[in-house]
Amino acid sequence: MDQTTLVNLDIDAGRKAVEALDAAHIKVNVALSMVSSDYDDWRLVLSSPSLDQTHLLKAYEKVAVILRDRFSMMLPPILILPTKDPFIRELRKIFGKAKDVNGMRLGGQTIGNRFIDNAYVYRIQ
Repeated sequence: MDQTTLVNLDIDAGRKAVEALDAAHIKVNVALSMVSSDYDDWRLVLSSPSLDQTHLLKAYEKVAVILRDRFSMMLPPILILPTKDPFIRELRKIFGKAKDVNGMRLGGQTIGNRFIDNAYVYRIQ
């Protein structure tokens, strides 16, 4: 798999996206930039009860409206996962009580139903 390296600009863009969602009262429980075996590029993974909707497209639209025109740089593709997704559940079970996971790196492991090649964590609650 040929994957680009996550650089400081990308890390900062993900952090600002999470801050913008917080400001819009979307409580994001899980936020991380990740490369998994499912995708060959970095994805900004988000999970929030506010985004758990019957139609996933509505969740993506909600996030797009909030993030539109806020960034001079391009955000990575966004992957919204339901709070009941096995990956999200296991992340929260393992790291949810940790004092501070911001900046933690993950990789080379399977969590839930996904193999993580590389990840940078913003939040796991």
